[in-house]
Formats: sequence, structure tokens, C-alpha cells
Amino acid sequence: MENKDKPALLIIDMVKDNFDEKKGLPITPLAKAIIPAINRTIDAFRKAGWPIIFSTDAFHKEDFIFKGRMKPHSLAGTTGAEVIDELHRLEEDYWLPKPRFSAFFKTGLEDWLRAKGVTLCAVAGIATNFCVLTTAMDALCHDFKVVILEDCTAATSTQIHENTLNLYRKNPLFPLFRVMQSQEFVDSLL
Repeated sequence: MENKDKPALLIIDMVKDNFDEKKGLPITPLAKAIIPAINRTIDAFRKAGWPIIFSTDAFHKEDFIFKGRMKPHSLAGTTGAEVIDELHRLEEDYWLPKPRFSAFFKTGLEDWLRAKGVTLCAVAGIATNFCVLTTAMDALCHDFKVVILEDCTAATSTQIHENTLNLYRKNPLFPLFRVMQSQEFVDSLL
């Protein structure tokens, strides 16, 4: 990373519905495992004064995406769509409910980031192969550099997580688009 880059941390879909053990979701234990790494990254961003965004699903029961196999979850205005308590979230962090997979889709995030002078988006959360990836790609399409924080992301299996990241470890967009460990990323900016 370049020292002149101003990063923002985008934490995707770390919501109560995805952590409800009664639902038996395969992602829940893998998502729980990344909480410490996300918290360390949040703490480093906060200490450096960089923006932190919690972007969460905020679906509606009648949404198009529920016409397939996906069951309604993370419904706007419900407890299930709230950020989990285990994360080091503060009132001044930006909470950005999103109507679809990407944090950029119909949310105004691009303008918010530009107003803060952000040039680089570090993406964490779940799921690596869906909302994390679409957010990362949309950040790139909006001319932001992007890093997917591999130890701060999870999918429904370790294999899916690794296979997704392996597609982008060496890509023609390097260094605009990278996959990195969170500590390596933070160290590269300080």
C-alpha cells in the first residue's frame, strides 16, 4: 500500500441472524472464529483515526432474492439485522444497512467515502464468496483500491473461502486489488 492511501474498514454482514446457533447455519462457527481478528483490525483503525463502516443486510420479506432457495433473514428493522454485540463497535462508527449483497448497492457509500477522502477499502466479514466479494468488486468499480482481509472473512466452508480468495491472490489488477492478512495490511499503512 502507499502511505498516501486513506483506508476505510468495511465490515460486512456480521449480524445476529448469521450468528444464531439455533438456525444451524454452516457459516456460524467459521464467522465466530474471525471475530478476534476483526476486533484487532477495528482497534487499529480506530487508533489511526480511519473510518469504520458496519454494512449489514437489511432485506424485506418480499425481496426478489427470496424467490430462490434463500430463506428470509436479516430483515430490515429486526434484531436479526443488527450488528453482533461481540464486535468493538462504537456509536461514531458508520452503520450502513444495505438492500442487497454489496455495501455500494443503493446506499450512497461511494459519496460518503469520497467525502472522507478514502482511497482504499479494506473488506472484512461474511460471506467471502458473496457479500464480501461483491463489495470488494464494487469498490474497485468505483475506483477505490481494495484489500480483502483473509483472516477477517469467512464463508460456509474453509474450502469455499480459500477457493474464492485463491482466484484473486494473483490477478492482473494487482496492486489495486489484493488479498492480505489483516496485520500485514495495517502494518503496510503505518
